[in-house]
Amino acid sequence: MTLPGRDSGAVITFDGPAAAGKSSVAQRVARLLGMPFVSSGLLYRAATLVAARSGADPRDEAAILAALSSHAITLEPGLHENRVRIGGHDVSAAVHTDTVDANVSFVAAHPRVRDWVSAKLREVPPPFAIDGRDMGAVVFPEARHKFFLTASARERARRRVGERSADLEAVAGAIARRDQLDARQSEPAPDAQHIDTEGLDLDEVVEVVLRHLAERGVVPRRAAAPGDRRENPERGDGSAREGSAREGSVPDGDGVDA
Repeated sequence: MTLPGRDSGAVITFDGPAAAGKSSVAQRVARLLGMPFVSSGLLYRAATLVAARSGADPRDEAAILAALSSHAITLEPGLHENRVRIGGHDVSAAVHTDTVDANVSFVAAHPRVRDWVSAKLREVPPPFAIDGRDMGAVVFPEARHKFFLTASARERARRRVGERSADLEAVAGAIARRDQLDARQSEPAPDAQHIDTEGLDLDEVVEVVLRHLAERGVVPRRAAAPGDRRENPERGDGSAREGSAREGSVPDGDGVDA
């Protein structure tokens, strides 16, 4: 069920705010289609980690670029997961910390850092599904299949609290602040299909995506039912978590967000 060809039609983008579920959805869709999943956020997180380890101020674009120029950063996309390496060392776990979370928006806001990430992503050969903030609007504007996932800050905080030991209100506040910082980078592509993931589990969101792709002949209509397991849309490793999913139908106006 792999997408044919290696043109822009073989790139599927998933954008949206933090913890909207874009990584989990993109990863699941990629797996069902038999194509690699590319996590653009790992490159921004790796750049943030390099800046922190180098003592660079996350608000100092020149210092960050200097640090990046002296470190070899590689992203390794795959069918089941992405790994990111700095100088050959796997830092996939190290880039998912509260310290990186607190600074990645400052790093990602720098135009030349975004150019650095975009150039690395454009080197990845299609087909693939990719998640990020501006994949459909800026990095791959020619992609024919674009999705924008979203949910309220509180709903996204509830998902994240399930992954890390933190207070719900504190996390919701942090996510709201990050939304403000990311606002410019999180504008959806004008031709993106919007999906409100509030109250939906992973299978339900994936079903909406596959139905959209089936309507456009990308996948057979019989493939638009992803399976029986119920998972949290924000869970990035594809594993189920007890009690994490909310039952419910796709809300009215659910169109189609990462």
